[in-house]
Amino acid sequence: MADEYSAESIQVLEGLEAVRKRPGMYLGDPHDGSALHHCIWEVVDNSVDEHLAGYTDSIEITLNPDHSLSVRDYGRGIPVGIHEEFGISAAEVIMTKLHAGGKFDNSSYKVSGGLHGVGVSAVNAVSEWMEMTIHRDGVIYFQRYEAGVPVEELKEIGKCDDSGTLIAFKPDLSIFTDIVEFDFEEVDTRVGETAFLNAGLKITIDDLRSSDAHKSEHLYEGGLSEYVSQLNERREVLHEEVIKIRGEKEIEKGEVEVELALQWSDAFSESIRCYTNIIRNKDGGTHMSGLRTALTSSVNLYAKKKKLLKGDALSGDDVREGLAAVVSVKHPDPSFSSQTKDKLVSSEVTGIVQTIVYDKLGEFFEENPAVAKQIVEKALLASKAREAARKARDLTRRKGVLEGGGLPGKLADCQSRDPSECEVYLVEGDSAGGSAKTGRDRRIQAILPLRGKILNVERQKHNAAKVFQNQEIQTMIRALGAGVGNPDPDKEEQEEGVFDTSKLRYSKIIIMCDADIDGAHIRTLMLTFLWRFMKPAIEEGHVFIAQPPLYQLTKGRVSKYVFSDEER
Repeated sequence: MADEYSAESIQVLEGLEAVRKRPGMYLGDPHDGSALHHCIWEVVDNSVDEHLAGYTDSIEITLNPDHSLSVRDYGRGIPVGIHEEFGISAAEVIMTKLHAGGKFDNSSYKVSGGLHGVGVSAVNAVSEWMEMTIHRDGVIYFQRYEAGVPVEELKEIGKCDDSGTLIAFKPDLSIFTDIVEFDFEEVDTRVGETAFLNAGLKITIDDLRSSDAHKSEHLYEGGLSEYVSQLNERREVLHEEVIKIRGEKEIEKGEVEVELALQWSDAFSESIRCYTNIIRNKDGGTHMSGLRTALTSSVNLYAKKKKLLKGDALSGDDVREGLAAVVSVKHPDPSFSSQTKDKLVSSEVTGIVQTIVYDKLGEFFEENPAVAKQIVEKALLASKAREAARKARDLTRRKGVLEGGGLPGKLADCQSRDPSECEVYLVEGDSAGGSAKTGRDRRIQAILPLRGKILNVERQKHNAAKVFQNQEIQTMIRALGAGVGNPDPDKEEQEEGVFDTSKLRYSKIIIMCDADIDGAHIRTLMLTFLWRFMKPAIEEGHVFIAQPPLYQLTKGRVSKYVFSDEER
């Protein structure tokens, strides 16, 4: 039973040695802030496990002025009885022995994200000090540690009429370098995710580190559905109702529970968040694989059955375009690719998730044909756009493109073939292009005149194929030579021809338009295209906007350009 949580529940697998020496093996990089913040999650996840076991519905996190952090829950309180093997309190075993905890025998916890002792003891090891306060059986217990070593035995310090655990710790700055402060926004974002995954659990954060102390509270009764709605809050959704899927499967070590929420929008990319036992798996894993396979099969089956699909089957990328999804798996004994649990590798989860999603989504489509048709039509448009994008990418892959054989005729290219010193000016109109050509440095500056206003790609969200058929956009794609289409952040290997800044023919892309309303509009249209289909060029600092003068002032034979009415 899950309520059998006593000193006898605590098992020890190995010691705590080497955590201070090699913290990266247990908590992540101690220099870039990842290990620092991972310490918080190890403590918080243990409190969340008490919620999963049904013993607390409130967790309080405090960022203290002395740069320490505390986490308080109202669960059962860590066991304080004497551990038979070690002759010390079970609480001290948890805090000082790596892989010591009450999560290994499945009697204290049905599922868990953190493992009491695996994470908390590692956090203790890398802390300047840690203080543990336990409310259990009407008694308040306290123990302090320094650098992972207890400075006193667990002692009684008072009476209480509640239960729970308070863990406070201050990171050891001899271990953590560069980033040594907890980032409120990062903590708040992660806590928000945790609250979404635990409908009805209230988590508060108090930041007391400055005079303008602020507080954040997360409580979401809608759970995953509310999470997906937040992911889509700035997008135009295809269907108002969030699709909810639940299922479970019994395996040898217990029951695997699967919960998902799905909603498609007009976005071009997918956004899938994966969790195992409330812990974010940022690299996905077997639950992601099962979900993707089931989605592709379900949508194709429905499309064929309803005669909505005339050509080849829809690809997984087509089906998932515009999808926002959260998949949460609760597993009695999950396996991960590393200590930081970034990727789930439990092989049985693929089939479990695939079967549940395939069956439940098929039922939803049959019961909601209008929504199903919208999803299929969105995928069909994505398929057409992908084919058009492929043809557009072919323009940059034709033989001789880097030597000029495949470059647009209107491009006045530069002489240098070293991209690091080359720049291209996207100029409004052929006449302006002519003027620019006369004033350029032919060795490193290229001029690409564009005819009038390019296509407003924002208005073509539902017909991206039209974007790639536009002549001026094709001209830009060919001239830049780096492909088209934003990379998928969830994929390690990108589709061939996706935009790649390392292939840019020019290190600087300079938009040069007139200083009037039309010029501003054209500049906006160009930036919109670059953002939607070549975003890394902007993010990595390759895109510039030329500032045109407002007036040319001439006196005698001397001319001067000015940029404002004040200068005039």
